[in-house]
Amino acid sequence: MRNGKCGMNNYKIFIIFSFTFFLNSCLSLMEEAGQMLDGSAFLEKTIAVFKSGQQDELEITVTENKDKQRAVTISLKKYPMFKLRGSYPESSGYFQFTSLDYLAASVFGWNEFTLQIMGTGRIYLNEIEKQQLASFEITEDIEFAGITNARIHRYDTRITGSEALASLRGRYDRITTITEWMLSIDYGGKNQNIKDFEKYWRPFLFPEVVSKKGRPDSWHQSGDVFFNAEDINWNTSYTDRVFPQELVNVRNSGTLLRDWEEALSWIYMFYEWENITEILSNKIILTRAGS
Repeated sequence: MRNGKCGMNNYKIFIIFSFTFFLNSCLSLMEEAGQMLDGSAFLEKTIAVFKSGQQDELEITVTENKDKQRAVTISLKKYPMFKLRGSYPESSGYFQFTSLDYLAASVFGWNEFTLQIMGTGRIYLNEIEKQQLASFEITEDIEFAGITNARIHRYDTRITGSEALASLRGRYDRITTITEWMLSIDYGGKNQNIKDFEKYWRPFLFPEVVSKKGRPDSWHQSGDVFFNAEDINWNTSYTDRVFPQELVNVRNSGTLLRDWEEALSWIYMFYEWENITEILSNKIILTRAGS
C-alpha cells in the first residue's frame, strides 16, 4: 500500500509540474519539481541562508546532508540558471569549489547538468547558528573540468545516463566554441540581460529566421549559395564569410540554431562568465535571512 501511495504521489507531482511548466515556463517551479521527482530535495536540509542587498543579489545557502556533512551553494539573482557548490569553509574561511549545477528551461523542455569545477573562495561564517553577517569572495579563478551528470527533457521524452551525458558534452563543446568566438569579435555588448542578449545576437547569428527588416545588411550578396537543413534555407555563403571554420558545418546543419533555442541560458552564462566572476571576486557582505 505504501508503494502504491508513493507512486500516486509521484504521479501527481509530475502532472502538477508538467501543467505549470507548459503554462508559465517558470524556472523556479520547474527546479523544485525536478528536485522532487529525482529525490534530491530530500538529500539536504538548509541550515542558513545569507543574502546581499546589492543589485546583483548574491545568495549563500549552507546545507547539511544525512551524514551531517555541510556544504555551501552560491547563486546570483541575475543568473538563475546555475548554482555554484563548494565545501564548507575552514576556520580560515577558505573553501573549495566543487561543481556548477545548471538547470534551465526552453519551450522544448530543459537541460540539466553538473559541471565539475576547481577554484578557491573565502566565506566568513563563524559560529553559523549565531552569525548574522557573512562575507564572500573568489580568491582563485574557477576552472571548468567537465560534465559528470546530465539529464534532458525534450517535449515528452526524458533522456538520462550515458545518452544524456554524450549529448550535453557535445553541446558543451559547441557552446564553448561559439561563445569564445562571439567574445573575440566583440560584436555585442556585455553585461546585458538575457532578453537584450538574444535580441542583439539572434539576427547576426541566424538572419534566415528573423524578419527581413532585422537582418544584417551584409547577410545576402549576389551569387550566394543556399542549403536546406532543418526546414531552413541556410545562406552558406554568409556562413563562410562570417563564421570560423569550426562553426561552418554546425551552423549550416541547423545544429547551432537548435543549441540556441534549447540552451540559450547556457550560451548566455558562458558569454557572461567574465562578468559573473568579476562580481564574485569583489568582497561582498551578506546578511542572514530572517535576522
